[in-house]
Amino acid sequence: MSQLFLNRGAERRLKRGHLWIYSNEVDTKRSPLKGIEPGSQCEIVDSRGKALGTAFVNPSQLICGRLVSRAGPLDEALISERLQTALAMRERYFGHPSYRLIYGDSDWLPGLVVDRFGDYLVVQVSNWGMEQQLDVVIDKLRELVSPKGILLRNDHQGRGVEDMPAVNEVVFGEVPEMAPFEENGVPLLAPVHRGQKTGWFYDHRDNRARLNQWVAGKRVLDLFSYAGGWGVQALVRGASDVTCVDASEQALDWCRANAAHNNVEERLHTERGKALDVMKTLLDARERFDIVVLDPPAFIKRRKDHKAGLAAYRHINELAIRLLAPGGLLVSASCSMHLEADELLDCVRGAAHHQGRRASLLASGGQGADHPVHLAIPETRYLKAHFVHLQ
Repeated sequence: MSQLFLNRGAERRLKRGHLWIYSNEVDTKRSPLKGIEPGSQCEIVDSRGKALGTAFVNPSQLICGRLVSRAGPLDEALISERLQTALAMRERYFGHPSYRLIYGDSDWLPGLVVDRFGDYLVVQVSNWGMEQQLDVVIDKLRELVSPKGILLRNDHQGRGVEDMPAVNEVVFGEVPEMAPFEENGVPLLAPVHRGQKTGWFYDHRDNRARLNQWVAGKRVLDLFSYAGGWGVQALVRGASDVTCVDASEQALDWCRANAAHNNVEERLHTERGKALDVMKTLLDARERFDIVVLDPPAFIKRRKDHKAGLAAYRHINELAIRLLAPGGLLVSASCSMHLEADELLDCVRGAAHHQGRRASLLASGGQGADHPVHLAIPETRYLKAHFVHLQ
């Protein structure tokens, strides 16, 4: 392997356990990045020549290196070991084979995501290094969990960053359009071929479970509902009625399919449109809800978007609070990595204060155990959800 030398002091973060190497940390006089083929495995050494490990390298990226080992290269044996370790951890904490099996850096497999839907796997790859290992990954997954089918969902935005081709294909067996799985004891269907990401968002599992305790007999508004992860589970757990709102009619079709799958479709209402527009229409109609779930896409995708994104979170939380009846519950969530949990809570506090509503924080949550946080990589912790009671 080629060697990549770091500037003096640049090794400190890696020695604390982090796995990323930024391009400005590389001593390009001793080891030019130019000419390294994207996806190559290189030995990383500090300024004194001490080996730090092996990394996938892409010279054109800001994060130009991602450690895959503290010793030799990521090979077939190491991939097999990492997959087995990840599976053992999920089986330790989940009773049903419905979970994120591989969560990238947190499982020491950077650029790889694998979601398991019972007998089916959905795989995503987001860097050239892991792309070169894909055949090995697929073979080892087949050996490890004996799936009926494996779908490659490499048609996501992350691949565009590394100039990788978009691919959406079944690479083993057969995979249905709607893959059956289970979350919090509720049978559901994931649109794995055409849905967002892998077809489902397992990360909010624990937060949905918390809400499920409090929905019986309540009227629920589920904003940015997608396929009904929050809303359909609320119906199954006894909500009097649920209104799901999404800009995509296809998403609402999937939501209705999940409601029908659980025989609760008669209590489901759907509204197609942008969340802000629908919320204003509901306010004009003097509609009020016992519970409002606000789980928008990331408003802050880059650090430079922070100011505008924070204003967007404040505005949408204010509208959500206005739709809550006295004594109602707001679930305010964010998947923006660049938004701190306390910042989101402050948005809720400010919105409530502006309307003269007394707010009490009941609970806060994050991502589930199948999205483990790497303790040295704060970027692997991104999800937050606050449960706030409004008088």
